[in-house]
Formats: sequence, C-alpha cells, structure tokens
Amino acid sequence: MPPASTADRRTTVDVTALLERGRTLATPELRAAVDRLAPPMDTVAAYHFGWIDAQGNPADGDGGKAVRPALAVLSAEVTGAAPETGIPGAVAVELVHNFSLLHDDLMDGDEQRRHRDTVWKVHGPAQAILVGDALFALANEVLLELGTVEAGRAARRLTTATRALIDGQAQDISYEHRDRVTVEECLEMEGNKTGALLASASSIGAVLGGADEHTADTLEKFGHHLGLAFQAVDDLLGIWGDPEATGKQTWSDLRQRKKSLPVVAALAAGGDASERLGEILAADAKSTDFENFSEEEFAARAALIEEAGGRDWTAEEARRQHTIAIEALDAVNMPDHVRDRFRALADFVVVRKR
Repeated sequence: MPPASTADRRTTVDVTALLERGRTLATPELRAAVDRLAPPMDTVAAYHFGWIDAQGNPADGDGGKAVRPALAVLSAEVTGAAPETGIPGAVAVELVHNFSLLHDDLMDGDEQRRHRDTVWKVHGPAQAILVGDALFALANEVLLELGTVEAGRAARRLTTATRALIDGQAQDISYEHRDRVTVEECLEMEGNKTGALLASASSIGAVLGGADEHTADTLEKFGHHLGLAFQAVDDLLGIWGDPEATGKQTWSDLRQRKKSLPVVAALAAGGDASERLGEILAADAKSTDFENFSEEEFAARAALIEEAGGRDWTAEEARRQHTIAIEALDAVNMPDHVRDRFRALADFVVVRKR
C-alpha cells in the first residue's frame, strides 16, 4: 500500500473520473488517427482498441486502464494550460503504447488481451506487425502536424522514449533464454520497457504547454519511477493475478519463462527455496514438454518464488519506487490540485488488481 501521507489524498481525488477524463478527451482524436490507416489496417486497429469485434460489429471493449492519457492531459495543467493542450500528446503516447502491445503479444505468443483474442490470433501475425508499425508512424504524425516548437520537443522526447521501450523489449526477450538475470538487469529492462513511456506520458502535456526543460525532466523522473512501480505490480499480477481481472492465463509470466522481478529476486535471495527454484527453472529451459505442464506444476513454481521471498520483495520494490516518484513532484511548481491528482494516479498504480 502507498505511504499514509499519500493514501489520505485518495479520498479527495476521484481517480476513476480522472482516468475517464483522459480517455474521453483522447478517444475521439485517437479514432480519427486510426481512421487514416489504409484498409484493412484501420479495422484491425479498431479491433485491437476494442471498438469493433472480430466480425467488424461495433463493440464496447475494454480499452485498458487509460493511465497514460490521464497523465498526459494532467501534465498540461502543470503549466497552467487547459487539459486539452495535452490531447495530441495523450494520443501519441497511446499510439506508441499500442504499437508495443501488438508486437509484444506476437513475440510473447499471448493469445488473450483484455479478455479477447489478440490481433495476431484473429487477423494473423503479418497484420499485427503492419498495424503496430502504422501506429508508431501515426504517433509522430499527430505531434509534428501541430507545427509548433513545443510539438517538435515533444516528438523528440517521445521518440527517445520509444527507442528505450524497444531496447527493453529486446532485453526482455533475451533474458528468457538465460539461466540467470540480476535484479539490476531486470530493473534496467523494466525501466526501459515500461518506465520510459510512462515518463513521456507524465511530461508530454507539459512540454506541449511550454514547460521548461527542468520541469519536463522532473516530470519524466516521476513517470520513470512510477513506471517501475507499475511494472513491479504487473509482475506480481503476471504470476498471482486473477485471470478474471487481468484477462490473461493463470501463471501467465511463468508460462512464458519470463525473468520478471519476483523470479529474479527469488533466485538472488539464496536459501533452500531459491536453490530448488533455480534447479527447476534450469530444467524447464531444456524441457521439450514445457507447454504441456499442468496447473499444479506452475503453482508449485509460484509457491517456491513466494517461499524464497520474491513476492514480498517485489511488493516492497513497488512501494519504494512509488515513494521516489511522489518525492520527485516536490521539485516542480504546480497547482496543489494538479499535484494531488498526480499523487492519486500514482497511488492507483500500486493498488490496482489488473
């Protein structure tokens, strides 16, 4: 749970309304951007976003948590600008985020996202790759067509974040084939894969509103550490999350042999459970029957991770990163109500169940 000083603030901020505001402001422009895509990429992207079903009928699918657009429009208010100033940034960040999801689902072999079949499963790998590429291109287009100096600054920062995101995905894949990964390597990977884009979301509206470099950099620091907290929680949910809430299989990350924080921390802990876990995971890497493992076998691996301390360590790391993120806000001059909303969104990240 978040520290008491910030937990108290959650009673004064309606986080659901804050998330919905970001979604409501960004979605019309996001739909307009997707409509620019050539067929069939436009309908494939619409399916991915949950706007239509696999048969092309209108749908009201789960569009995700909308943390990034909420942060983008909120960050515009740091500068005194209207939240609408951050809409192009919110759209651009969402396009990059979903570009990464389309590619990640294919690379990881994930068949479910948000309680529905993934794009590659429905429309094929080629469409998943093409639509992901198209969303990435659209993200820069949405920003640069504003034609302002601030838009150029925002595009440069988003491009840097995207490169870090791709670096993180490459690290994540490479770690799946290694017997051991250090905690430091795992945190670096997750800082790239998740922290970089949340850092961009936390600052991009402010950049579009004319924020100076110090303000933008400090908001990025907040977002980076919030991203590490977010990913730590995601890693916990990837092993122990309720499939009804997460929309993924039970023991999802264990099925993919991911070297996530609970696994890495457990292996680094030492002791009997840690050693047994290491032996089992090393054998798993050589197994030709891994895909046929039973629920009980994955549950046994999860139990060893917990016994070795990986679950508790990761939960504490989420809280630690949350604290660093909150403290970063102290270095930015902003209205009190904006600061409270940033804190409430940070609290939401570490207590969510999906």
